[in-house]
Amino acid sequence: MKVLLLNQCFHPDVASTAQHLSDLAVGLAERGHDVTVVASRRCYDKPTARFPRRERWKNINIIRIPSLGFGKSAKWRRAADFGSYLLSCGARLAVLPKFDVVVALTSPPLISFLGALFVRLKGGRLVFWVMDLNPDEAIAAGWLRESSLVARILDSMLKYSLRHADRIIALDRFMKERIVRKGIIPGKIEIIRPWSHDDVIRFDHEGRRAFRESHGLSDKYVVMYSGNHSPCHPLDTLLQAAERLKEHPRIAFCFVGGGSEFKKVQARVSEWHLKNITCLPYQPLDQLAASLSGADTHVVVMGDAFTGIIHPCKIYNVLVIGSPVLVIGPEESHITELLRETNCNGQALVVSHGDVEAVMKYLTDGADGTRLARQECSGVMADHFAKSALLPQMITVVEATK
Repeated sequence: MKVLLLNQCFHPDVASTAQHLSDLAVGLAERGHDVTVVASRRCYDKPTARFPRRERWKNINIIRIPSLGFGKSAKWRRAADFGSYLLSCGARLAVLPKFDVVVALTSPPLISFLGALFVRLKGGRLVFWVMDLNPDEAIAAGWLRESSLVARILDSMLKYSLRHADRIIALDRFMKERIVRKGIIPGKIEIIRPWSHDDVIRFDHEGRRAFRESHGLSDKYVVMYSGNHSPCHPLDTLLQAAERLKEHPRIAFCFVGGGSEFKKVQARVSEWHLKNITCLPYQPLDQLAASLSGADTHVVVMGDAFTGIIHPCKIYNVLVIGSPVLVIGPEESHITELLRETNCNGQALVVSHGDVEAVMKYLTDGADGTRLARQECSGVMADHFAKSALLPQMITVVEATK
């Protein structure tokens, strides 16, 4: 079977969608399928870095296309980068042959629209892997007015993609419900969670020691936010807690990753003279276990308006590590459901945005040793979010779509 994968990010990029799509591509290639990927030449979080135009990797044919690289410091820059990538991708698709199955993700937003047009014009089937929903995300973030012409056009493009997809992969039930409300029949929507990278992620005692030692955190109680720093994950409550705890002798905060808000965190650290915060770039996958193991508490953040629209994947790797989890966000989301399902909510706390006092108490209790430390959520990994369980489900959907 000939399979085409469409997404801005792919190996060796470290963005979450790149890692998950790379896993799928490798899994399909190992089963003997002819896999082609169309992705960007530019690194997602560092657009000045470029990858080779063509590459053969693990029997996967990678085609990387050009786009602008203005970055994410302003919405117009992000829009220009996305627009140029879509134009470049459309031009490349025009000269590609028919594929049996096209799998389209959501980076950049509405790349699925090109995938839907491609299969309509050239044949084949479409699997729409919905990593987030746009323009819903842009509307919830306040970047677009729901009644605006642009929002209506983008929503029409999304609905076109959903209607013409043969199978739709949603990441949680909230996302599925939101898609159904757009007039899509529930029967063609499958819920498959993004898997943890449990083949490389585990609690790493030696890695923890080395990570903490290399960053001057050996004797600290480390509170870590690791992953995409996006406006959809508001960090104000956590930063305010860090500011108010700046004189605490043990508590240290570590922000690891990238995204449009990462520089704002760095600016806040400088402006407030916060010596209790360390900022680090995205960690390579082979070093991720060490950095995640270096934390005593992990923080997962989601904006209240984004349930069913976005799906922070960091929670899966955090649960594999087994550290206590502080969730700042809505009371009902895929995150809180997952904590209940895995019986790991005994070492987790869900607090509302703005409740700085609750965040401070949770962290000081941990630092003072009055709260449960790391524990394994044993017996639930394979059933709930292990790669070994979920990747085969995804491959089955792709193979059955032919």
